[in-house]
Amino acid sequence: MGRDTVNRFDRIVAILVQLQSKRIVKAQELADRFEVSLRTIYRDIRTLEASGVPIISEAGVGYSIMEGYRLPPVMFTREEVGSFVAAEKLMQKFVDKSLGSYHQSAMFKLKSILRGSEKDWISALESQISVDPSQQLFNEDLPNALEILFESIAEKNRYT
Repeated sequence: MGRDTVNRFDRIVAILVQLQSKRIVKAQELADRFEVSLRTIYRDIRTLEASGVPIISEAGVGYSIMEGYRLPPVMFTREEVGSFVAAEKLMQKFVDKSLGSYHQSAMFKLKSILRGSEKDWISALESQISVDPSQQLFNEDLPNALEILFESIAEKNRYT
């Protein structure tokens, strides 16, 4: 088997994982991640469809996998995945790019096994969390502050 075949196989599997990790994935997002052309992504998507993966596509919107279809290696609660989001934000600020890219790849795999509503919860959390390393990260008087904050952000609730 040639190196190009192995690279294509790895990319197709990674595309499947990314499709399972979000509700909608744009072809351009995939092309950018894998540094290939849109045409290559279209061919890879057709390959996944031909292998029986139920992919839904809408022009101008993106690709998604039919609800309920997934290849789950394990199941995590949304709170467990939320803790990985915190780790991801810390990783983005405190580690080198190569380690960060490994973590990003692991996060795609992790999010690929979540249900649709859990993906929405995690997306809401990810889009609103940032880490400012110049500030103290944790409040010793409130040991579960991050858990409370994350729940509040993802659910769009305000606690006083």
